[in-house]
Amino acid sequence: MDKTVVITGSSDGIGAAAVRELAARGARVVIVGRVPEKTRAVAGELGAPYHLADYADLAQVRRLAAELDAAYPRIDVLANNAGGLMDERTMTVDGFEKTFQVNHLAGFLLTTLLLPKLIASDATVIQTASVAARATNNFDIDDLQNARDWGRQTSYGNTKLENILFTRELHRRYGHQGVSAAAFHPGLVGSNFAHDTKHFLNFLYHTPVVRSLFTSSPEKGARQLVWLATTQPGADWQRGEYYEREKPAKSAMAAHDDELARRLWDESERMLTEV
Repeated sequence: MDKTVVITGSSDGIGAAAVRELAARGARVVIVGRVPEKTRAVAGELGAPYHLADYADLAQVRRLAAELDAAYPRIDVLANNAGGLMDERTMTVDGFEKTFQVNHLAGFLLTTLLLPKLIASDATVIQTASVAARATNNFDIDDLQNARDWGRQTSYGNTKLENILFTRELHRRYGHQGVSAAAFHPGLVGSNFAHDTKHFLNFLYHTPVVRSLFTSSPEKGARQLVWLATTQPGADWQRGEYYEREKPAKSAMAAHDDELARRLWDESERMLTEV
């Protein structure tokens, strides 16, 4: 597999499982993580390069984009996998609600900064979304930071919807220039996700008996990411779509709203011009 594959959030969970599988298939994997020790450990195991960035700080995302652009002549796959579930509404150093920034805005920024290279590489851009987007029935494009209606699940579900809308709009704007975009739900994966929150997902993911009954392994959760990274866009899967179990899937009604996708892109760009 003669591809350079960059996966954010690849120091743990499905990201780490995906880079291991892709490296085994011969890909040139690039590890991106937030925690230095974990990131170095996965990179050392695979003999792969790594980069560090905390998505709660957009200056680090901009540095990451510059590093990736300088280090790799081409990027065949960019998987925006980094994200998290926050326990309370907090603001980042950039002045954005943390869930919104970490799960959507930082990945949006990284992708748009790398667009010239992604276009030149005919790259595939993959978003790790979630079925949580289906529960989003009060998404407000004029309140992206949930100042009026914040809740752990509401905020998280909104950002997963944003991942799908971003995929649709990325395809609309740049698909004709060679960029192939897709989003996917990895399933309920037994990983460190939500381990430091009070959310019910912490109980689901980290109680041994419950975890064994209701969650799958990171390796299984990574299969769709690996599938999207290794197969042919337009032949094996449809560009601009959201996938579950390697099939196009429906999400919330808003996820299929092209005008909403356009507005989200424009608003995200506007926000980033201010920081």
